[in-house]
Amino acid sequence: MKKILFLTILFLNLYCNSVFSKNDLYQKIDLFGEVLENIKKDYVDDVDQAEMMDSAINGVLQSLDPYSAYMSPELFKEMQTDTKGQFGGLGIEIGMEAGVVKVISPIDDTPAAIAGIKAGDYIVKIGKEQVQGKSLMEAVKLMRGPVGSSIDLTVRRKNVKKPLEFKITRKIIEVQSVSSSVISKDKNLGYIRLKSFNENSDEQFLKLIKKFEKNSKIKGYVLDLRNNPGGLLTQAINITDFFLDDGEIVSTKGRNASETRKFFASKGDEIKGKPIVVLINYGSASASEIFAGALKDHKRAIILGENSYGKGSVQSIIPLRNGGGIRLTISKYYLPSGKSISEVGVTPDILVEEAEKDFKINSDKDNQLNYAIKLFNS
Repeated sequence: MKKILFLTILFLNLYCNSVFSKNDLYQKIDLFGEVLENIKKDYVDDVDQAEMMDSAINGVLQSLDPYSAYMSPELFKEMQTDTKGQFGGLGIEIGMEAGVVKVISPIDDTPAAIAGIKAGDYIVKIGKEQVQGKSLMEAVKLMRGPVGSSIDLTVRRKNVKKPLEFKITRKIIEVQSVSSSVISKDKNLGYIRLKSFNENSDEQFLKLIKKFEKNSKIKGYVLDLRNNPGGLLTQAINITDFFLDDGEIVSTKGRNASETRKFFASKGDEIKGKPIVVLINYGSASASEIFAGALKDHKRAIILGENSYGKGSVQSIIPLRNGGGIRLTISKYYLPSGKSISEVGVTPDILVEEAEKDFKINSDKDNQLNYAIKLFNS
């Protein structure tokens, strides 16, 4: 019980702001202790008090925003996976909303994307386990498993009455962040698909740009950030800088001075002012929104597609003394216009919704890409 009270005091101190007086704080601590005692004495089933405290701690963090979460020592150790482009799983970026796992974006060419999982889907069941009441990290753990094994996901989708069921086979996820091709009937448009902002995305991206620029026929670019869940802030800044001569790219604001910064473009536009169309959708999040938002604010590109996700915050992984860790939001992104991306996203200049029938990115059925090509030819 002493451990429980110690943890209660610690986390209530973190949670309560200066509005609370000391008396208010102690009253809350007493109330929490009273609730725990009643659970221990009268709840219908025996309760693992350590698990209950983990849930309480996670509840404090998840009440802050959908991206903050607690990881127990066991879970924290499991999450120390390779973060440099290869990991086991289904291939989806997820967050929490109203206690349910929400798909931020399926990663291209992964089992989840191939099965038909879409950005904005709510995962309500993983195998036989109901997701409601589980933490984000617990849901991630359930979805991971041996390569080659399969898992059933039950999904709720906007404007679809019945739940959808998917059987997905896990595999090693290798994220190749950049791909390209020459498109349009006259072969005069450079198409670059950026799937994530990984450690070397800027180098790959710049290499492709320089290759395209050697082709005298290239008159403009389509930059495709659909279903790009984001990644490293430094990469978003570097790649945005390729297309701007000057001006602010993004600012971050946090409680600590070290988290409050502004980032500016350096002189030099790698494509010398050629027109750009940026494709976004609901699966474009975080670093993708910084890129699209900055080019939109500077009127450097036409943004086409659907409204982006609205994940405008930075999380830090903070180890704890018990061997666990917390994922905590430490700052928020702001576009050059001063607008926050959080829960709002980037609104396209031209709204083109994904065609419902047989839609597939970068194919004949891709009505958004086809619209972008028409813009160059009009």
